[in-house]
Amino acid sequence: MSAFDITSARERFPALKQEQVFFDNAGGSQTLGTVVDSIYNYLTKTNVQLGASYAVGKKSTELYGAGYEAAAKYINASPDSIVLGSSTTQLFRNLSSALNFPPGSELIISSIDHEANIASWVALAQRLSLHILWWTPQCSANPKLLASDLASLLCSKTVLVTCTHASNILGTIHDIKAIARAVHTVPGALLCVDAVAYAPHRMIDVQELGVDYYCFSWYKVYGPHISMLYASEAGLKATTSLGHFFNPSATLQDKLGLAGSCYELTSSVPAVLSYFGPNPTDSWAAIEAHEFQLQSTLLSYLNSRSSVTIQGEKDPDTKKRVSTISFTVQGRSSREVVESVDGVSGGLMGIRWGSFYSNRLVEKVLGLDGKDGVVRCSMVHYNTVEEVEKLIGILDEVLGKK
Repeated sequence: MSAFDITSARERFPALKQEQVFFDNAGGSQTLGTVVDSIYNYLTKTNVQLGASYAVGKKSTELYGAGYEAAAKYINASPDSIVLGSSTTQLFRNLSSALNFPPGSELIISSIDHEANIASWVALAQRLSLHILWWTPQCSANPKLLASDLASLLCSKTVLVTCTHASNILGTIHDIKAIARAVHTVPGALLCVDAVAYAPHRMIDVQELGVDYYCFSWYKVYGPHISMLYASEAGLKATTSLGHFFNPSATLQDKLGLAGSCYELTSSVPAVLSYFGPNPTDSWAAIEAHEFQLQSTLLSYLNSRSSVTIQGEKDPDTKKRVSTISFTVQGRSSREVVESVDGVSGGLMGIRWGSFYSNRLVEKVLGLDGKDGVVRCSMVHYNTVEEVEKLIGILDEVLGKK
């Protein structure tokens, strides 16, 4: 995949042999055939408890360990600094249960995040009598989290700052490296980042980002339905163990795993890394270039329609956004627009409407009806320009010719 080949990429995903167009990828990508094969092989050949001394037991343990090694390598981390679990929501909840801060300490929580990276911290504040400061972008037309905004929020009492790498509705990319630098001007303050909406689109290096906690879901990155949380050295030190008293408590898996790293899913993670080839940097660059074509095509059309409001970044620049695009239509509910698209396409054009668990963003920042939300088209690298053009043709029927 050093030079992006859309035909070759699509052949790797069995689901894409259907007529269905998958534009709901922010909710979950399609799964690589090699990942499916890996899960099948594990369950049919090595489905035993870990740690046994007999032959199949050893093989099962090796496959599980290889999954952790691959997952850590993917983000440039050590296996001791990650934990795999059922979902990002669950891992953040586990983490919040394992953190302890003095009463009166302050949390800075982004108001434009998926609720997975909000609810756990609100509960933590209630449990420990902490104060919450809400980090809300100043511009509601194109909300962005800026490191400069933190100057008025950070203080010596700050213990944790939470934010998203890219919004699951707006698609806007935030400068996490700059945000991390700002947070770490306060001694001991930690940064927790939700990368679920970013990870399907870009290569990740947690060392370069400088984050303390970083989480995303593999099932949105072409892999199994499992998630991963990373902790820096400082983050790992701040995390207490939720495990049994007689078990080790040195690694993040020891502390937060709670037997949640499903064996067959964990063992399939190396297949995701293999997909990106021996030169993943080149592969991701090619993917980014292809996604620029996708988002440029759709954004150009949406920007040309006076009745359409793009919610978030209107510029297709891949340094500013990923290819998750949301919009509203004047005089039409988002549900009506999507259901009309369903009608014209016979249900074969897979876009969605709603708030997608980012209700605070939709209601309080964008000022929209939380029940109706936005129309969202979330594309990834296996989508084609032809599919985007097909959607545009259908939207012309639904919204009327310009």
